Amino acid sequence: MYRRRRLVALVVLVALLAAAVGAVWGVGKGIGALYYWFNRADINAISRQTVPTAKKTSGVPNCSSSDVRLELTAASSSVAVGGSLDFTAAISYTGAGSCLINGANDSRILAITSGDQTIWKSDICPATSRMLLMSKSQGMNRDEAKITWGANANATDTTCRKSSELPKVKAGTYVARLSLKSDPDLKSDPVVITVQ
Repeated sequence: MYRRRRLVALVVLVALLAAAVGAVWGVGKGIGALYYWFNRADINAISRQTVPTAKKTSGVPNCSSSDVRLELTAASSSVAVGGSLDFTAAISYTGAGSCLINGANDSRILAITSGDQTIWKSDICPATSRMLLMSKSQGMNRDEAKITWGANANATDTTCRKSSELPKVKAGTYVARLSLKSDPDLKSDPVVITVQ
């Protein structure tokens, strides 16, 4: 009889100890999870800040206006109101040694103007960097990219919008020209476009 009582008391004591250990372990895990989430929020807040520009380690200089020439051609000399027109934007190498240039559409900028007014620019929407190694070697002396103009206007925008959301331009004569963000004085020959 005493053995049974002792055995029952021992079982109850072990159960109470297990419950106490489980409660302490659960509270510890909860505190650890809260600590993790608070620290993670700090990391996310830091990661949303502006990313610094990566240090250049290649030793290859950036291309200058004496190293490259910009060329612009249009698929057609006219486009319908509300239509679209494809341009080929080319960077041709003219230098003596190798150099690096960003060929992305927010660095190689197509601008559409009417008189002195800029109507549309390809650099309103951000683009992934396309660093190009330019040299006299075959395949490294020219880079071409297609840029489509939807016969619309975005020059007054401060944020990127879909082409379908932009106002269409009116019929008239427009001039397309290619330039580099890193060297605005370097420009292609103008291409005259008629919107009709």
